[in-house]
Amino acid sequence: MTKTPEDLRSFRWFGDPGLRTFGHRSRMRQMGYDPEDWEGRPIIAIINTWSDINPCHAHFRQRAESVKTGILQSGGFPLELPAISLAEQFVKPSAMLYRNMLAMETEELIRSHPIDGVVLMGGCDKTTPGLLMGAISMDVPAIYLPAGPMLRGNWQGKTLGSGSDSWKYWDDLRAGEITRQDWEGVERGIARSYGHCMTMGTASTMTAIADATGNHPARGLVDPDRRQQPHRHEQDDRTGGLSTWSGPI
Repeated sequence: MTKTPEDLRSFRWFGDPGLRTFGHRSRMRQMGYDPEDWEGRPIIAIINTWSDINPCHAHFRQRAESVKTGILQSGGFPLELPAISLAEQFVKPSAMLYRNMLAMETEELIRSHPIDGVVLMGGCDKTTPGLLMGAISMDVPAIYLPAGPMLRGNWQGKTLGSGSDSWKYWDDLRAGEITRQDWEGVERGIARSYGHCMTMGTASTMTAIADATGNHPARGLVDPDRRQQPHRHEQDDRTGGLSTWSGPI
């Protein structure tokens, strides 16, 4: 059964012609929107874990714009909401301490806003379970859009893997088998593009689980290298499909 506008969760914010909705509608106009932008359309949140200090998600600022386009083309109204980024490489003592914080933030971002469905943008280790747990707790239509793995590393023609080769060449440096200059070459070559670790570590495992459980678009596990731009728009069109989802809110 297809939803009517009155069936949408966001109707509680915008549908009633009373004083409370006056405040909501007037503030939407304050941001440059008109009623025809949202009336009769499902409002789809884009929960984006981009930040300046998360290399796994460095491409998300631009990627979110493509997701918005897909939602608009499918008849929805996109709203981007930022969430804690949880950069595994930088958060101390461990991003694991904040995974449940992201889950709670995701749940409450959806609960407290006029959201009918959500696109979850993550990829770095703890963001995948955090985002999915929050969305599942809210029980709204949701789809996970993974960051994808970075390009494999390269040093002097040798393939480098995230994490594993860091330890290997650190041991080689300590043993005197490579020079400090060699070590700096490994440092320059091990992470050559945005995206999460390309080895089968936590990030890839969590994304594979999200894939196996049907939580992200077909062909979502892609290389985020800039050469993949045409394919990227195919995925972003799929996220827009949330706009026509007809299950319960």
